[in-house]
Amino acid sequence: MNVMITGAAGGLGRALANECGRRGYNLFLTDINEDGLLCIKRGLERQFNVTVASKACDLTSAESVDEMLSVMDRSNIQFDMLLNVAGMDFEGGFMGHERENLVKIVLLNNAATLRITHALLKRRRPAMRFTIMFVSSLASLFPMPLKATYAASKRFLLDFSISLRQELKRENVDVMALCPAGMATTLEVVQRINVQGVLGNATTIPIESVARKSLDHALAGKSIYVPGKINRLLSFLGKLVPRSWVAALLYGRWNHAQSKFQTITGA
Repeated sequence: MNVMITGAAGGLGRALANECGRRGYNLFLTDINEDGLLCIKRGLERQFNVTVASKACDLTSAESVDEMLSVMDRSNIQFDMLLNVAGMDFEGGFMGHERENLVKIVLLNNAATLRITHALLKRRRPAMRFTIMFVSSLASLFPMPLKATYAASKRFLLDFSISLRQELKRENVDVMALCPAGMATTLEVVQRINVQGVLGNATTIPIESVARKSLDHALAGKSIYVPGKINRLLSFLGKLVPRSWVAALLYGRWNHAQSKFQTITGA
């Protein structure tokens, strides 16, 4: 199986690359972090004896993406799976950010993901099943004050995933949206999870478990996967409460957590 992973140099992308390597899949990895990309490429080849190609790429640049695609085409690589992991967020309120930083969230989380998905669908292995995973978020299921742009961008991926799945189901293409809560990927993320208290830690799932079970669900043809029983319960309860109430509740929670984080870190 030939698998492409975006955002592969760290976090969930790195965990998915390791899980794919463990399963014996051949990989094409991309990330803007060239050093991190080369590091994981060498580690996967050494540990799992799989074929790993990589190309550093700024997915928000059409020219950079076209350059990466030309590498694929010269090598005549055809794919069986695409894992759309690359994404970003800036913590804090809408007016607390520079305008272009907010735009960057949408450019990477949405525009870049559309660009890569369209390109890979044209490069899938003929007459074979093709699987796409979009990394959305538990945040996509709720209105999220203080994370409004990020949550909305992830909601786009969730709705797009469901729609694209319907469009392509007769063409042997499976599409799944992954909606995880917090994952301990960096020290800052761990600190932000900790200031959320008991619920923050209870909703956090080990990243290796998310990677393993997400692949299992995608290959089983599932449409949406929310890791963790508590997170699935929260997603269900959120449907029962008016969205304006949810927004007010989450604003209070995030406002308290961000104030606490700033006090602890001096940020």
